[in-house]
Amino acid sequence: MVIKNINLETVCGITSVLPENDKPEIAFAGKSNVGKSSLINALMNRKSYARISATPGKTQTINFYNINDEMYLVDLPGYGYAKVSEQEKAQWGKLIERYLHTSSQLRAVFLLIDIRHAPSANDKMMYHWIVEQGYQPIIIATKLDKIKRSQVQKCVKILKEGLELVPGTKVIPFSSQTKQGRDEIWELIETEYLNQSEEA
Repeated sequence: MVIKNINLETVCGITSVLPENDKPEIAFAGKSNVGKSSLINALMNRKSYARISATPGKTQTINFYNINDEMYLVDLPGYGYAKVSEQEKAQWGKLIERYLHTSSQLRAVFLLIDIRHAPSANDKMMYHWIVEQGYQPIIIATKLDKIKRSQVQKCVKILKEGLELVPGTKVIPFSSQTKQGRDEIWELIETEYLNQSEEA
């Protein structure tokens, strides 16, 4: 994907009306500090277009990035941040649920998991919940640069077993530092999810 122009077109909070877009949407979910903004910036080829916060849990909105007027990258609120009240967590959950249920253009959900650690209870819950909504999430194993190359296969195996992945689920290791995995993610989006909308 050659990025010609990007526009943060819509920001939806808990009470916002979700947009009825006419272009394919690719959504990204993940724990608060898993590197979601860094991934989205890497995909957009920008250093800091998606806000990266020193405080996890800052993304409390659904952000729709219009890419080349062809598609949207959709940044969902991070989950699992301990310092947020239970009430706020519940509201974010409802916001994500409303989006997954109502978007007519959502083509795929990428779920980001930190490759260094076994999936948390929140990660497992989110994965199974996305599956229950009728989507087969693609797993992006972030922070790849933080582990040795010899550990990658072992860490991916722990991640697959911990999430109890549906057979055939794609897992893409990714590093925001080296950009490893970026081209693979774009290739998957373009071949499997953008073309299907053109053929539909």
